[in-house]
Amino acid sequence: MVFQATSHPLSNGRFARDLLQRQVAKLVQLQTPVSEGKGAEPLHQMRVTMRRLRTTVLQFEPALQLPSAINDQRLAKWVRRLGLARDLDVLRERLEEGFLPQLPQAEVKALRPVLKQLRRERQLAYGHVVEVLQSRSYLEGLAQLQLWLKQPQYTLLGDQPVREWLIEWQGPCLASVFLHPGWQVSSAEGEVEVLHELRRQIKQARYRLENLAALEGVQTAACIDSLKQGQELLGEFNDLQVLQCAINDQVPGRLEEVLPQLEWLLVQHQRHCWEQWRELVCDVLPSRRRQSLWRALLPRPRLWRPWCLLKGRLWRAVAASSKG
Repeated sequence: MVFQATSHPLSNGRFARDLLQRQVAKLVQLQTPVSEGKGAEPLHQMRVTMRRLRTTVLQFEPALQLPSAINDQRLAKWVRRLGLARDLDVLRERLEEGFLPQLPQAEVKALRPVLKQLRRERQLAYGHVVEVLQSRSYLEGLAQLQLWLKQPQYTLLGDQPVREWLIEWQGPCLASVFLHPGWQVSSAEGEVEVLHELRRQIKQARYRLENLAALEGVQTAACIDSLKQGQELLGEFNDLQVLQCAINDQVPGRLEEVLPQLEWLLVQHQRHCWEQWRELVCDVLPSRRRQSLWRALLPRPRLWRPWCLLKGRLWRAVAASSKG
């Protein structure tokens, strides 16, 4: 979607308000299917939408005067409650669809208690999801945000044209993320928390850039793709480690002795995932690559093409006059 130029330039506040309106509409649309437990996908979509909503609120906070009920602490609590059930869905899907078909029957049978425990924990986590969606905190917060969308209030910054502030809105997306120590980690052993925090920062940077990608002249598609790939690789690596710990807690004895084929598959998948991550780091982290990403944040001058045409005509005119 590209916003068209109008006689009244699109303001920071109006741009942020339009983002919030789409995200709130998505949450309302997902309320019923999630509350009724209609599969894992609606819950996944709601969690992503809630994360994006939180990112938008944080990103454009200087331009908005939001209701007191809409704050980062409350939004973070909603995201956490939705996250546990979704994380259990991911673990169960990885085990059932990704690994079980590759295992001998003896190991499949040994994993039945693990699957049973995952289903039990997921049922409990889903109960917390329903509690959140039916809670006074959530319903009142959502209602206040919907009222604000009808009569939004902006700061002085919010009234200024968004295109004049593109660099400021985008700059923080990359300034902090590449300074994170997780990029420098050469071995994952003992660095689980560091890598997990890096993944969170990458996700935040990606969401912020995607918020601004609709504006004409923002050439950040390659950067967004790189961040998305990094987020997915670190996410998969983390999921595999969490799954291995969950299985270890449920089976008697050492994993490599009780479930040797599964243990081998887990190690191979983690190794492959880590190798892909390190390749991405080598591609993204060099100075020339980071500089190209920063240049991509600069909006293209609107008169660039007309000026090129005019310059060409001037050169031809000069050449013709010199021949004469």
